[in-house]
Amino acid sequence: MSIALRKQKILAAVIENYIATGEPVGSKLLQNGDGFNVSSATIRNELADLTASGYLRQPHTSAGRVPTELGYRYYVDNLMTPKPLDEKLRAYVTGRLDRSADAPEHVLSTAAEILSELCDTAALATTPTGEQARVYKIKFVPTGRSTSMLVLITSQGMVKSRLFRCDFDITPAMLNVFDRALNEKAAGLPLSGVNRAFAQTFAAGFGELGLLMPDMLMALMDACSEAAGVDVYVKGATKLLSQRDYSLASARAVLELLDDNSERGKLLKGIPDDTTIYIGRENLSPALRLSSLVSTGYMITGRPAGLLAVIGSVRTDYASTVSAVEFTAGYVSELIDEIVSGQK
Repeated sequence: MSIALRKQKILAAVIENYIATGEPVGSKLLQNGDGFNVSSATIRNELADLTASGYLRQPHTSAGRVPTELGYRYYVDNLMTPKPLDEKLRAYVTGRLDRSADAPEHVLSTAAEILSELCDTAALATTPTGEQARVYKIKFVPTGRSTSMLVLITSQGMVKSRLFRCDFDITPAMLNVFDRALNEKAAGLPLSGVNRAFAQTFAAGFGELGLLMPDMLMALMDACSEAAGVDVYVKGATKLLSQRDYSLASARAVLELLDDNSERGKLLKGIPDDTTIYIGRENLSPALRLSSLVSTGYMITGRPAGLLAVIGSVRTDYASTVSAVEFTAGYVSELIDEIVSGQK
């Protein structure tokens, strides 16, 4: 629905004042503080029209107006001007991420911490989906006479490790045989291709020596299975308890959702890779019906890989939040690309 220009300006002013103060916004405040060159009566009429159209609501008869979900949606889609991070904050984000750039998992966990700090609310980061990932390299690290650690590196730079134990002494020569053979056969395979059938075929090709390999192959299958899944890092969830727009019950509902590994995995599944904003009841989870979710994707080697997201109340500073999420996701993409390139 199209809104006349003056109504657009009044709607934007109401929303931005309400985001800043959390207090209903009246006509006198708009006339005195937002430069409207019209009478207070004219502003009241425009506010009444916006209320009748469902963009604003009036908590009680003598109060000012507050935005509805429809009003926020119109503002976000048509009126919002992003607020870029200033140089000091940009340097803070890049500096924190640079110090964690030894593995993609550390970069993503730190990114969620940073967004929680910048936005003063809960933040999430998903690891890359393993659907398109392949085995890049397998390494072995001796840990004892009969134990060793298998280290899997995927094409997306993710690193997974598994300890395995054998009923015999594991010699360096034996590990070299495992190393060469596995990298020759498994490197380049999709993670889903490293399964029981692969293990049986691989072991059979070594005759009697294959009898020494079950524990090592099981460790590899477990590492590939874990790498193929998606982890969700959650930071700052308890900050929701101190946000005045949440009741204790509604904040607890969000915390329970974020604490449930299965449910938080479903939460971000299917969200587009570009910047997306869900407001209130637009969220599929009932626990988020009083919340907003702002997300954007990060890339690895030019392909969508995962998401960064912020969850807060519907009264969120969307303009600042979008800028923070987008800037952080862009730098995460750069760092993970460098990590992946350095492993090759």
